[in-house]
Amino acid sequence: MTGRRLRVTAFALALSLAGQLAAQTVPASLDHTITQIDAGQFKAAEEDISRALEQPGLSPQTRDAWLFQRERMRRILLDFTLDADAVKARVRKQIPDLSDAEFARWNAADLFEHQVIDGKTLYFKRSPGNLFRLSPEAVKRRKDQTPITDGPMETLNAYHRQVREAALAEHRSSVLPHRVRMTQTVTVDADAVPAGEAVRAWIPYPRELPGQQDDIRYIASAPAKHDIAPASAMQRTVYLEQPAKAGQKTVFSVTYELTLSAQYHVIDADKVVAPHISPELAPYLAERAPHVVFTDAMRAFSRKVVGDEKNPYRITQKLFAAVDQIPWAGAREYSTISNISDYTLHAGHGDCGQQTLLLITLLRLNGIPARWQSGMVFAENGYSNIHDWGQVYLAPYGWVPIDVTTGQLHPTQPADAPLQWFYVGGLDAWRIAFNSDYGQSFVPPKQHFRSDNVDSQRGEVEWKGGNLYFNQWDYSFKWDVLPAAQGRSGG
Repeated sequence: MTGRRLRVTAFALALSLAGQLAAQTVPASLDHTITQIDAGQFKAAEEDISRALEQPGLSPQTRDAWLFQRERMRRILLDFTLDADAVKARVRKQIPDLSDAEFARWNAADLFEHQVIDGKTLYFKRSPGNLFRLSPEAVKRRKDQTPITDGPMETLNAYHRQVREAALAEHRSSVLPHRVRMTQTVTVDADAVPAGEAVRAWIPYPRELPGQQDDIRYIASAPAKHDIAPASAMQRTVYLEQPAKAGQKTVFSVTYELTLSAQYHVIDADKVVAPHISPELAPYLAERAPHVVFTDAMRAFSRKVVGDEKNPYRITQKLFAAVDQIPWAGAREYSTISNISDYTLHAGHGDCGQQTLLLITLLRLNGIPARWQSGMVFAENGYSNIHDWGQVYLAPYGWVPIDVTTGQLHPTQPADAPLQWFYVGGLDAWRIAFNSDYGQSFVPPKQHFRSDNVDSQRGEVEWKGGNLYFNQWDYSFKWDVLPAAQGRSGG
């Protein structure tokens, strides 16, 4: 009996070892590895990636998908660079008497975005500044009580009134056009690319959107040789290329003119009906993984907000108001997030693109077509920023703008009451749209990973050795509002 037990035990041990060996050699699924990374299990994810890449016969697309998860971990570590002591030190520049107990309380309330990565707690590099976006209590404790200001259009002003008045007077939804000359620049760090090697750049370029932005005219670029993507490109760019020079920055720029118009649709909620779902509308009602997914949590949030409402316009208002309540905060890079709408729902904060993708997901979940726009916003006082917003389809009015980050305006007098919902159906003319969708390829396509594989506002740069990430170059906008006499054609 003893010999038999030994033989059985040895056999069982061999089976166990074989099972362990199989577990070590059979690659995990990509979805499993994505989940590991989201959970901060980077070492385990790296082991899975290495095993997966050893498989024979991987297609280029599959190999890239695995390699990108390795790159995603690298990018996350570029965003999450602070420990608790570093966060406290930065906050104490504004709150000198911040106590450890106060920090612990705010930390427990998730006011400092952080991840536990392989057992080490790392904080998002923008979390100390974001605290004052998320906590009124922290704002009151600030040494500097200068108000935090946002874009000039986030406060109801005379311009909003002028847009509405012009739309009503002219019986038009597109009004108050003005001509703008814009120069966009991408500046690559010196020696980011070996001397003599070609640096390839894609700078965002405006799309032709009748009634919103028209008469786009290329003026100049540096270098002069350029390739503007066709008007059909959903993420439009101008492609430029030049050799790197030792010790010198590599500078790319493009200058163009276009006519921008404000929009205002007078929407009667009682006239809004459920849309007829044509083949053209169907994609804008669908889930689109990874960032537009009807998760259980998304459905539960939607039910709580929408309740028994059936009117598409009033549903839109309810969802807009709910997402508008999620405070804006500086965001980690989109390429590091596996599902942006779900992330925003749970994070308790979001920037413009994150809020917009959450709203798009909720609208589609409720049978209301919604789609993406993005680009930049600016003002005559020198303000500029990159920005995301969207469009919603409301029958019988068709596609109308929606900007949940600019959000509801807050009238202080009865005459301004209709302007509360200006950004549900209206849009200012102080923005340029480069994109009519997210996650779309460039023309010509990039050969390496994009720095932002969701949006396209800052630009993209690469060379034959790989992508140049955002920490290797910078971008800028410079504009002039042209005299009205130049008209819509710019002539």
